[in-house]
Amino acid sequence: MVEVLVEPCGQEARVLDNGCKLNDNPTEHLVQSDRCDLILEQSNLSPIQQFYNGQSIFITGGTGFVGKLLIEKLLRECPGISFIYLLVRPKKGKDMHQRIEEIFDDPLFDKVKEKRPKFRHQIVAIAGDCGQPGLGISPADRQTITREVSIVFHVAATVRFDEKMKLAVPINVRSPKDVMDLCREISYLKAFIHVSTAYANCTRTHIEEKVYEAPIDGDKLATIVEYMDEKLIEEITPRLLGAWPNTYTYTKAVAEGIIVKQAGDLPVGIFRPGIVISTYQEPVRGWIDNLYGPTGVAAGAGTGVLRSIHCDGSIEANVVPGDLTVNALIACAWDVANRRKSATTKERENDIPVYNYVSKDNPITYDQLKLLSEKYGLEFPTSRAIWYYSFRNNKHRIIHLMYVYLLHLLPALLIDTVTLCLGKQPRMLKIYKKIHKFMDVLNYFSIHEWKFSNDNIKELLNKMTEEDRENFACDITDIDWDQYFRTYIRGIRMYLIKDPLDTLPKARIKWQRLYWTHQVVKLILGYALLRICWLTLSLLFRNCIPQFA
Repeated sequence: MVEVLVEPCGQEARVLDNGCKLNDNPTEHLVQSDRCDLILEQSNLSPIQQFYNGQSIFITGGTGFVGKLLIEKLLRECPGISFIYLLVRPKKGKDMHQRIEEIFDDPLFDKVKEKRPKFRHQIVAIAGDCGQPGLGISPADRQTITREVSIVFHVAATVRFDEKMKLAVPINVRSPKDVMDLCREISYLKAFIHVSTAYANCTRTHIEEKVYEAPIDGDKLATIVEYMDEKLIEEITPRLLGAWPNTYTYTKAVAEGIIVKQAGDLPVGIFRPGIVISTYQEPVRGWIDNLYGPTGVAAGAGTGVLRSIHCDGSIEANVVPGDLTVNALIACAWDVANRRKSATTKERENDIPVYNYVSKDNPITYDQLKLLSEKYGLEFPTSRAIWYYSFRNNKHRIIHLMYVYLLHLLPALLIDTVTLCLGKQPRMLKIYKKIHKFMDVLNYFSIHEWKFSNDNIKELLNKMTEEDRENFACDITDIDWDQYFRTYIRGIRMYLIKDPLDTLPKARIKWQRLYWTHQVVKLILGYALLRICWLTLSLLFRNCIPQFA
C-alpha cells in the first residue's frame, strides 16, 4: 500500500512520496494531480481510498456524534489523507485545543490510535463558530483552507428539535451559505457534501431524492431573525413553521434551498440520513454519545423511568447505524466528484445529487424496536435502574395520557412528597417535566410514517468495488437487527448511563429485587382497585334496594 507523506513547505505546496508536487497554480495542479492519480491507480488502494489520497479535508461539526465518526473513519481507512481541518469553537471555558484533546480521549479513537499512532499531525484545528458570520474564521485561516482543502463536509447543525429560531437560523441556515461562499474560493474543490436530514421535507408523505421548494427564502429568513426582537420572533415562530413540526426540520428544509441557490457549478451533494443511532460494527460496537430520539427512549425505559410513549408501533422506525451512515457519507463525496467528471456544463449547474440514506430496504418497526430493546435490556440491566422495566408504545393518545398520570406523575408526586418530608430537595417531578417535553418533541415522528426513495444510494452501492463495499460498508440490507440491538443496548449502558459491564452481576441481583417489588406493587394496586370497585358496586346496590322494595 502506498503511504502518502505530506511535507508542509511554508504552506506553498504539497509533496507526495511518489514525486508529485501539488502547487497553487490551478492548471499545473490539475496536470500534476492527473499524473499522481495515474500512479495511484497502480497501487493497492481502492477507488475511494485513491480519491482521498493526498487530499485535505475541511469538516464542520467535527465535535458532534456524526462528525467524530467521520473523522475516525477517514483517519483509519484513508491513510493518504494530508490534513483534516476541523472547525472548532471554544466552549465552557475550554479553548479549541482542549476540545480537540477531549475528542481524541474518547474510546472511539482507540482503534485508530493503535493502527495509525501518528495520526495527530494530520489534524489541524481552525478557530471558528458556525453561529457567527463567515463561520467566525480569521482571514489567515480562511486563506489556508482555500489553498489547501479539496473536500468539504458540512456536518454542523443544532439538532435540538425545539431550538429557538434566534439560535437555529444562524447555525442551520446561514452557515451552509457561509460554507458555500468558502467553497467558491477553494482553488481545487473536488466535492462538497451538505448533511441534511431525511425529515427536512417531512410535510410530504413520499420523499424523493430531489430538492423541494423551501418554505421561505433562506436569505430572507436570516434577515428577519437577525433584525427582529427575539420575543417577537418567538411569537411568530408558529406561523413561520406552518406545517413543519419544529424549528429543526424547518431550518433544514430552508438550508437545502440555500444549497440549490448558491451551488452554481460547484461539485455539491446533499446527504439525508434517517435517525442516526449507535455504531453497528466499527470502530467500537454500540458506541453512542447522545440521548436523542429512540436512544433516549431506550435509556429511559431501561432505567425504569419511562413507562409509556405516544407511538404507533406498527410504523417503520427509520433508524440507521452511525458507522454505516458515515461510510455512506464518505462514499457520497467520491460519487459527487465522479459525477462531476462526466457531467456537461449544463448538468453541473442543474444536477445536485441527493442521497436519502434510510432503512427502507431493511425495515424495522417501532414495536420490533421495543421488543429487541426489552430483550437485551433484560440481558444487560443497569445497576442505575430505579424501577423494573415496564414500558409500552401506546398508539392512542388518551391511553398514553392515562399511563403518564398514573405511572409517571402520581409516583413522582408521592416520591417528592416523601423526599420533602425528609428535608431533602424534591426532583422527580422536574425530571418528568423534562421527559414529557422530550416525548412531545418525538410524538410527530412516532405516529407518522413516510415513504422514501433511495435510488441514488442503490446506484452508489452498485458503483462501489467489492473492496470499497467492505472498507466502507453502508448496505442497510446487511444489518442483522437482532445482533445490532444486542450491542446497541449494551452501548447505551456503557457509554451513556456510564455503567461498565463489570457491574453486571450486581445489577442482575438488583434487577431481581426490582422485579419482585414491581410484582408486589402491582398486586397491592390491583387489590386496592378491586376493593374500590367492590365498595362502589356495594354502595350502588344498597342505594337501589329501597327503590325496588
